Amino acid sequence: MSTIRVLLAEDHALVRAGFAALLRSLPGIEVVAEAGDGREALRLVETHRPAVVFMDIAMSGLNGLDATAQIVRDFPQARVVILSMHANEEYVLQALRVGAAGYLLKDAGLGELELAVRAVARGETYLSPAVSKHVIADYVRRTAGAPATAGDPLTPRQREVLQLIAEGRTVKEIAQILAVSEKTVETHRAQLMARLDIHDIAGLVRYALRAGLVT
Repeated sequence: MSTIRVLLAEDHALVRAGFAALLRSLPGIEVVAEAGDGREALRLVETHRPAVVFMDIAMSGLNGLDATAQIVRDFPQARVVILSMHANEEYVLQALRVGAAGYLLKDAGLGELELAVRAVARGETYLSPAVSKHVIADYVRRTAGAPATAGDPLTPRQREVLQLIAEGRTVKEIAQILAVSEKTVETHRAQLMARLDIHDIAGLVRYALRAGLVT
């Protein structure tokens, strides 16, 4: 049995250590790297080229869903399993929409964790049993014949800027994080407001909360 190389992205150190210990206890599983946020996860995926990535949804700087979309686009050999506390339909649909290969609840046991990692490594899709079957049927119904980005009015970069604004970052801080000029950030912010028809920061924060970009 070949070794499955796994990367774990989770912003809570104790939770991450627990998941890493469980994964390392499984035969044929190697945890090659651990990340504390979405941007670090992207860098480590490029460096270590894991077969499976376990990705928390709620992480500062770059959330797990947007990080997943970039991994699916740039490193298609890596299969992403979303880690979440939430079993509700909208979170699962968002995960599937961005290309996640699995969705695992954080209260899952060791047996389910093993099922998930081996299933997605084989090229299958894995959803926690607590995620109801109608979620899959509804996803298929909604996306039949539609592009993956249907329903999302923002570009990936605009979503990044929106999340950082909602986290309270200044224009200067956002420019440094994204390695762009402050003028570029201001342009993105203006485009966000125009596209969403929202014309104040508080409104952008409320939208980001509804969209699950921040908690």
